[in-house]
Amino acid sequence: MLRTVIGSFAALIFLGLVACGNTPFNHGRIGLKLPPAALGAAVNLQQHLTVERSGRMDELDAALEIDAERINLVGLALGRRVLSLHYDGKSIETWRDPMVGEGLRGEDVLEDLQLTLWPVEQIRPALPAGWRIEENGLRRTLYLEDAPVTVIEYSTEPRWTGTIELTNLRYHYRLTIRSVVGD
Repeated sequence: MLRTVIGSFAALIFLGLVACGNTPFNHGRIGLKLPPAALGAAVNLQQHLTVERSGRMDELDAALEIDAERINLVGLALGRRVLSLHYDGKSIETWRDPMVGEGLRGEDVLEDLQLTLWPVEQIRPALPAGWRIEENGLRRTLYLEDAPVTVIEYSTEPRWTGTIELTNLRYHYRLTIRSVVGD
């Protein structure tokens, strides 16, 4: 599922960049880079992502593996690998298809993944001044000052199973992630 989530975020960023040119998705990012072990679980997922932005809908598949030492993600669009990400808690190694462009940054994919899946207790102390995250049941909201920036809704627990809907109010997109837990 985590693969799916990461793949979903990669697809979202990829598809958003394709649809909107050079929109700076990395502007105003918080720089979140939590250790893989902070998730508190090992996850092996396949995901299907749907990105909606500016009246356009795009889809992507992803594979995600997370354990205490590393995060590995592969994102596929139309059966073609468009992104690979490896994070060991210290450094990020990424590869992206040349058609994706430089706007798709591994750091942004990692941040969105961690904002969505990691426990808020792990995220809160890592947020820069002015940012906060709140959680109420199956809903999580990231704020800058008092303005909501991202709203994430989950269909079930654990959060990486089922369906996740992320609405980014700053960059005006919605990402729906449907996960299948691997063995």
